[in-house]
Amino acid sequence: MAEFFNVLPPDDARELLLRHIRPIDEIERVATADALGRVTAEALFAPHALPTFRRSTMDGYALRAADSHGATDSLPALLRVVGEVAMGRAADVPFRQPGQAVIVHTGGMLPDWADAVAPVEHTQIVATVAEPGENEIELYRACAAGQNVIQIGEDVAQNGEVLPQGTPLRPQDIGGLLAFGITAIAVTRRPRIAILATGDEVVPPEATPEPGQIRDINSYTIGGLCRRAGGLPQSWGIIADDLPALLAATGAALAQSDMLVITAGSSVSARDMTVQAIAALGRPGVLLHGVATRPGKPTILGAIDGKPVLGLPGNPVSAMVQFDMLGVPAIYRLQGATSRPPRSRIWATLTQNVPSESGREDYVPARLTETAAGYTTTPVFGKSNLIFTLVQTDGLIKVPLNKGGLLAGETVEVILF
Repeated sequence: MAEFFNVLPPDDARELLLRHIRPIDEIERVATADALGRVTAEALFAPHALPTFRRSTMDGYALRAADSHGATDSLPALLRVVGEVAMGRAADVPFRQPGQAVIVHTGGMLPDWADAVAPVEHTQIVATVAEPGENEIELYRACAAGQNVIQIGEDVAQNGEVLPQGTPLRPQDIGGLLAFGITAIAVTRRPRIAILATGDEVVPPEATPEPGQIRDINSYTIGGLCRRAGGLPQSWGIIADDLPALLAATGAALAQSDMLVITAGSSVSARDMTVQAIAALGRPGVLLHGVATRPGKPTILGAIDGKPVLGLPGNPVSAMVQFDMLGVPAIYRLQGATSRPPRSRIWATLTQNVPSESGREDYVPARLTETAAGYTTTPVFGKSNLIFTLVQTDGLIKVPLNKGGLLAGETVEVILF
């Protein structure tokens, strides 16, 4: 078994855990429109070029660039407008003579003889001609070939890779796939995450706590983070501080899930049984007990036959911060994701000093205020067992590993909830 309470920096701890995870190999097909947050189980390729026809990027006139050369405010080019391309219709206006143009709208198709689009604001109608619907315009700016035109395949070439295997799907990814008519895709099955709360003092949320008891909230905050990462949280209830009961519950939960999370049993104390329970589950067992962070230093990391196991502190802030740092990447790895999607973060000006100690990474709940000059952030100091320290804040100020605190006026990184 790994050395008890052997602390590692958070990046090293996360890498240690991820190395021991075996991705799920079960695949299912789902409707693309319903696949937000799922992870692609295979690479996806373009069945055709996109776009499939040349399109205008603005309202104006499709023309031959050569017919506009030399056009200026004092010596405009004179063009004959011979028609209009209706939106959603083929551009079948025939070429009759040099100097002709055709009205096009943003996103509209260009005739095969046109190679540029002149913006309408660079033109002026100067005369109406005999033929119905035709007139003459003056063009005050020359156009280059390809100007204001989206070419065939400019977005994606035919047979080009659209998304690689292991991509967590975002809204824009779904839109891109549907642009090709890809209405169903193969994704990795959602990981089943067993969440088990421990402690004689913990009762269900629907219960009325007796003196000395607290409601279980960690199972639900962790469950929310699981869902957001594509996992399926499964509550295994609350286990009293009894080693045989904990051994039985953890064994059953892990057997029926892809990942096990135990909350409230990772403090360094005589009553801590989480390390023993994880060690009894199989090999390699406990990988690490202790992460160089605050809050959540006594977090336990383990793995059993490719399945990750986490022992989280009972304090709500500690549990949520540590699971976001370690558990969420583990869920993405189970789904075969090549990496966790980037977390939303901004840089803001700190309004007051934040103390810390070199050698650990600190995460401090903070409020954000938007000003004309950008964002400012104010730390909210509170003990890690106070859930409303998180409820009333917007994100976490990150204090880097080897920095002994932050000073008011510094520009700091804030990870958004």
